[in-house]
Amino acid sequence: MRSANANLSLSALGGGEGRGEVGENPGAGCCTTHLTLPLADATGPLPLPPQAGGEGKVSGSEEEVNRRHNEKMARRKAARDRMLATKTEERGLLIVHTGKGKGKSTAAFGMVLRCLGHGMRVGIVQFVKGVWSTGERVALERFGDLVTCRAMGEGFTWDTQDRARDIAAARNAWETAKVMISDPSYRLVLLDELNIVLRYDYLPIAEVVTVLKAKPRDLHIIVTGRNARPELVEVADLVTEMTLVKHPFRAGVKAQPGIEF
Repeated sequence: MRSANANLSLSALGGGEGRGEVGENPGAGCCTTHLTLPLADATGPLPLPPQAGGEGKVSGSEEEVNRRHNEKMARRKAARDRMLATKTEERGLLIVHTGKGKGKSTAAFGMVLRCLGHGMRVGIVQFVKGVWSTGERVALERFGDLVTCRAMGEGFTWDTQDRARDIAAARNAWETAKVMISDPSYRLVLLDELNIVLRYDYLPIAEVVTVLKAKPRDLHIIVTGRNARPELVEVADLVTEMTLVKHPFRAGVKAQPGIEF
């Protein structure tokens, strides 16, 4: 539909310089300026002026934004280069994955895969898992002699319900772990769920800490499991605590292949 027009009269005490039609108004002693403004048609309201933060906001050209970004990134790179220049040491690390959140062993097996990709030999001792098949063990079998995986646990303590049996299994797994730690052919040793047996005092924490502190200089060791003992955290080089935010188990979803095992 065709837009309508209306005349808006603005009074000025002096002679106006409006861009509309200017006519004399002797009775008022001044001039009247008539501005012709478009009114809304039947299809919508009058167009509004650009608002701050919208398309009408003037924030500089795209070139200026890019220039500022490039300068900022150049400063950040220079600062990072200065920091990296001070990091010259390379040695094996004692790494601890703990916390109530999911992902402790998962992250550790990610490091295992990374080391295997670099051709490093890896040893794995699982202190709790052992009575059921897991996807990671099946996958690692494809790497042959490059990886040794010993699942020496007998399941969760509430399944075995035999403390003496659990202690014997933990001791047997720990003796195997010590052999791997002392073997110079290994570059990474994963002690999966060791924190659990330490929590229940199935192994003396002082003995474990002593062995881990005396590991070969170039050997990486990863310890996983909830409730890491403070003595272990103190001697570790890298400690990550997984935080539980949300878990499908609480919504009635059971453990599934490829996710939990």
